[in-house]
Amino acid sequence: MSRNCISSQCLALFGLLLALTGCASSSGPYQPASADARSPLRAEMLTQSAVSAIDRGDDSRGEELLIEALTADLYHGPAHNNLGVLYLRQGEIYKAASEFEWARKLMPGHPDPRTNLAVTLERAGQIDSAMEEYRSALEVWPDYMPAVQAYARCQVKHGVPQEDLPMLVELIAMRGESQAWRQWGRQQATKDGS
Repeated sequence: MSRNCISSQCLALFGLLLALTGCASSSGPYQPASADARSPLRAEMLTQSAVSAIDRGDDSRGEELLIEALTADLYHGPAHNNLGVLYLRQGEIYKAASEFEWARKLMPGHPDPRTNLAVTLERAGQIDSAMEEYRSALEVWPDYMPAVQAYARCQVKHGVPQEDLPMLVELIAMRGESQAWRQWGRQQATKDGS
């Protein structure tokens, strides 16, 4: 082997290692701390502050705080999920999907990131993938009403009823999150003759 080939291979390997370890230039909205510098407690406090800011209508400050939370601890799932919600609100579909993917992996037993990812996929026109993700949320938490409602609505809205639609509609009619949802469930049950 010539020296140039070894040198090229070494450079390629070095570049790959930099990319894998995160030492390469930042490609995301936050700079993660090293594993030793992670601060899960700070990330949680910043996430709670972000939620308060968002509840006050200050999405910009909420986004700043969530990015700061993820800088404190890149593996804080709730911060990824909440940042995804903000990106989805802003119409940043790809950024939102990326954050929900992170949250989904970091919070495997929680249905919110899966439901949020499904909503994002649905908005992007990926109906089959969205329905698969709604089902995934319901596998994690079978009676999780936000996922039940969104999944049933998706089926009706896009004209792709599944075998489970009558059961979902009945569940919504009885236990929907609001009177409007319960009424929707009753209307759908009447249409289907269920």
